[in-house]
Amino acid sequence: MDLLLLLKAAVMGVVEGLTEFLPISSTGHLILAGALLGFDDEKSKVFDIAIQTGAILAVIIVYWQKIRTVVAGLPTQAQARRFTANVAIGFFPAVVLGLALGKAIKEHLFTPGVVATAFIIGGFIILWAERRTQSHVRVQEADDMTWKDALKVGLVQCLAMIPGTSRSGATIIGGMLLGLSRKAATDFSFYLAIPTLIGAGAYSLFKERHLLSVADLPMFGVGLVFSFLSAWVCVRWLLRYISSHSFVPFAWYRIAFGVIVLATSMTGLVQWQA
Repeated sequence: MDLLLLLKAAVMGVVEGLTEFLPISSTGHLILAGALLGFDDEKSKVFDIAIQTGAILAVIIVYWQKIRTVVAGLPTQAQARRFTANVAIGFFPAVVLGLALGKAIKEHLFTPGVVATAFIIGGFIILWAERRTQSHVRVQEADDMTWKDALKVGLVQCLAMIPGTSRSGATIIGGMLLGLSRKAATDFSFYLAIPTLIGAGAYSLFKERHLLSVADLPMFGVGLVFSFLSAWVCVRWLLRYISSHSFVPFAWYRIAFGVIVLATSMTGLVQWQA
């Protein structure tokens, strides 16, 4: 296996892990990083989705105590069953719309204009959300969510199918606008990421299996490891950060990054292809 290719896989894994759970869109960052590294063929697109599994493993480890408690309590505890049902309800809209619209989105929305617009609009929505939600909080903990709350967050998650939106950004900020506390919205976003990203990774690998071979295992392995390590650091940092900070800095970052997306596309630095 080419050492340079493994190095590129490591860099892409770090980019995925650092951006997947922040409200800044991992997709946009992976596109730019892949273009700059020359890591942007059809196989690399499968790689980008598959290494999300490494990032999700970090979430599972960070939240392991909660996950274990819920699983153990399923036979006897109504709260555990309600929590599990809420995650399933939140996950369901992404499955339906993803299967129905995924191909059309890749064909028609994967353009620099759409991505940059999603970045910039998302930034302004975060600024707006941070100004208004403090007096509208009605759900303090993810355990207190109703099935209607879960469904609404699941529907908002579907907005992340628009490139540049950010799955975590849509669910966290959407949850805050729907009345969840910053902590509850962030926690539920992480829980919802587990079935969503594992499902997306498994589906992509199965669908594009003709592109892959045993020789690709080292590349995918390196990407998964670095995605896991960087995501583990990022998730732990984010949980500390939200206890005393807002998402405003991410809003301004998104706006600036949207401008970068436009600039790189206009100069030809990045070839935006689905």
